[in-house]
Amino acid sequence: MTLKNSTILTRRAFVAGTAAALGAPAIAQEMDASETVEIERDVTETVRRNISSFRSLDWRPYFPNLNNGAVLVDIDSRALHYWSADGGTYKLYPSSVPLSEDLTRRGRTSVVRKVEGPSWRPTPSMLERNPDWPPFVGPGPDNPLGTHALYLSWTYYRIHGTHDTRKIGRRSSNGCIGLYNEHIAELFGMANVGTQVLLI
Repeated sequence: MTLKNSTILTRRAFVAGTAAALGAPAIAQEMDASETVEIERDVTETVRRNISSFRSLDWRPYFPNLNNGAVLVDIDSRALHYWSADGGTYKLYPSSVPLSEDLTRRGRTSVVRKVEGPSWRPTPSMLERNPDWPPFVGPGPDNPLGTHALYLSWTYYRIHGTHDTRKIGRRSSNGCIGLYNEHIAELFGMANVGTQVLLI
């Protein structure tokens, strides 16, 4: 019986060791800093768990009315909420948010323009930080704004789609709010010029 138990433990140890050895390159690739868009936290720092991301919210604490509809973006929970003007439609979408507090803007704004198939020009500060970026990208799969964009009254700020789905749910933008292309297409169809927007 001792020999049998010894053999089982040896097999388990072998399987565990082999799995660890084979899995190591994949783990190393996932953790490659050049591939990630998330800012890594200090492991000694206390992390507030993101429990509110997909919790339905009522519009009343945030807006005095639903005239022209309303969009609420919660930067901390990385979620975008939409209410139609008649209150009959409520949508909740996962989103990407700005990389850092320096790039984050909070407060009230509104949709001032809607563009299907947007083109993109990096801001002067983006080009300063990333001089190898192109000065212009037309509509298509390489465009950082995805398939649709809602331009806000703040210069350079938009709610837009993304072809890079790894960015959703992360701190990954230079100031904009990103959605999956299918979600921005749906929101684009519901939101109007004049839709009120609040980023908290």
